[in-house]
Amino acid sequence: MSGDVNGSGDHPVEAAGPGRPRDPQVDRSVLDATIALLVESGYQKTTIQAIARRAKVSAPAIYRRWATREMIIEDAIFGLESMGDVPLPPSTDDLHADLLAWTRSFLERAAHPAARSAIPGLMSTWNHNEGVYERLVQRAEVPARKALLARIRLAEPDAEPAAATSTADTVFDLLVSATMLRGVSRGFEDSDAWCERIADALFALIGTID
Repeated sequence: MSGDVNGSGDHPVEAAGPGRPRDPQVDRSVLDATIALLVESGYQKTTIQAIARRAKVSAPAIYRRWATREMIIEDAIFGLESMGDVPLPPSTDDLHADLLAWTRSFLERAAHPAARSAIPGLMSTWNHNEGVYERLVQRAEVPARKALLARIRLAEPDAEPAAATSTADTVFDLLVSATMLRGVSRGFEDSDAWCERIADALFALIGTID
């Protein structure tokens, strides 16, 4: 089943169609409306029509920008911009500090009330609609993995490439799974101490690279 059929009752579309140049203000209004609706009304009621009403734009204007409501929600809660840029913390000369910044950044997104509302519903959609999660992987996960690998190689320049890649993938998987589970289940509870512990563990894991 194609991932371009959303589960909200909005009509399916093949892709966001061409049209006039995109107005960044419309994009921002749609994403802000999506976040507000997720917090106030929940995932199921955050439909294209509800977003359009809240953002004071037409549904066709939304469909010119996003093919499905899942794509809007992903952009809104994961902080993806219209060109698919992944917002990541800048690198410094301190690997532990950078890992802590990554952990805090990922947790901040997952623990946001809108994300806590959306992620369980998105996970169901990813599970039941082939290709939907893969789209997010290509837009967000692949660039983030590459950035993390580059940062690890900078810290461990003598590491074997295969070992560095394997460790970077493991670190990324642990970072994503830990922050998503913690964010959805516990929010920001005891977040400073928790992020420190996760950063310590990831730093120790990187230190085992041969």
